[in-house]
Amino acid sequence: MKERQAWHVNGFLVLFLSLILIIGMTVSFIYGVVNESIALIVISFVLLAAVVISLSALTIVKPNEGKVLTFFGKYIGTVLDSGLWMVVPFTGKHRVSLRVRNFNSQRLKVNDAEGNPIEIAAVVVFRVVDTAMATFEVDNYETFVEIQSETAVRHIAAQHPYDIFSDDDRLSLRGNSDEIANELMTELQSRLAVAGVTIIETRLTHLAYSPEIASAMLQRQQASAIVSARQTIVEGAVGMVDLALHQLKAKGIEFDEERKAVMVNNLMVAIVSDRGATPVINTGTLYN
Repeated sequence: MKERQAWHVNGFLVLFLSLILIIGMTVSFIYGVVNESIALIVISFVLLAAVVISLSALTIVKPNEGKVLTFFGKYIGTVLDSGLWMVVPFTGKHRVSLRVRNFNSQRLKVNDAEGNPIEIAAVVVFRVVDTAMATFEVDNYETFVEIQSETAVRHIAAQHPYDIFSDDDRLSLRGNSDEIANELMTELQSRLAVAGVTIIETRLTHLAYSPEIASAMLQRQQASAIVSARQTIVEGAVGMVDLALHQLKAKGIEFDEERKAVMVNNLMVAIVSDRGATPVINTGTLYN
């Protein structure tokens, strides 16, 4: 079922005509009773019926709102223009908001792609773009958005790991927040299209390990950071030692292999150590 525009005309004109009918009805009834004229009394009741019919056709539409009209159970269209309008008499009028709204999901406890329990929550920004589908295709589109949003968040969280601790090209929930948000928006849009709802933006608002494993995962992250830092330091130290040996050789200072090994060892210890190196003065020779 697709949205279509309903027939409607200016309601202020109808309201003015209804006031005239009310005056005419009152005058006819009074003159009919005074003059004992059955015809005037009948005319007053006919005018009363016309007033009831015309007033039942009036409806008020606010800005960013739609009125879905049904005539004895049949959908006849939607009025989207704001103002006072006359529509088909005796129609049911269902209000649907077209404003942009937010849905904040609860903190959901799920397992990520590696089986680690995590807590995750998201905000979904959406609006209704098809009032007919939002009214007739689902029971309650607001509840439908909430349930499908939480389902999509659970599904996305289970497809990706919380974090990547190696040279892996997979997306992670923590390290690729923009890509995860786009993936969540795409999945939500496919789920909510049936309800006439469009997704404007999605964003993760909470992401953390569950309390029972948070401390262990923190130690793992710290260890990974230390290993990464050590690797960088060692790579830099090797480059510095190589540069020192080349500069000494360029200046004509030659060492045999054993002295070169000792020099390399001392430089590596001094550079790589996380504490200040304590020099030891050797007053003898390397071989004595």
